[in-house]
Amino acid sequence: QVQLVESGGGLVQAGGSLRLSCAASGRAFSAYTMGWFRQPPGKEREFVVAISWSGDNTAYADSVKGRFTISRDNAKNTVYLQMNSLKPEDTAVYYCGALPRLGLYGCTDADEYYYWGKGTQVTVSS
Repeated sequence: QVQLVESGGGLVQAGGSLRLSCAASGRAFSAYTMGWFRQPPGKEREFVVAISWSGDNTAYADSVKGRFTISRDNAKNTVYLQMNSLKPEDTAVYYCGALPRLGLYGCTDADEYYYWGKGTQVTVSS
């Protein structure tokens, strides 16, 4: 079992930055690929970014490339999402997920993830 808790969400103006954190507890955090997904109001959950167990490999949605950066600290069982140049369309609930795989295969598919946090709200005002 892995428990995930997201934090760092909030209200920010367009062009601003936020840093989300996802703290994991339970077994073998470093054995999981970690991903961030988001669910805008009235829409389906969508892939944002993922990072392999080692942190050496990442995958980004086109909509966030160049603005968002994912990282992880396996010693602290935490994955981070640095979000810069935020836009109103980034407004969503952001979820952290754990995929029991070392590599990025399947990382864009929410159904592949075994564990999820409860989410943190990010609101970007124009």
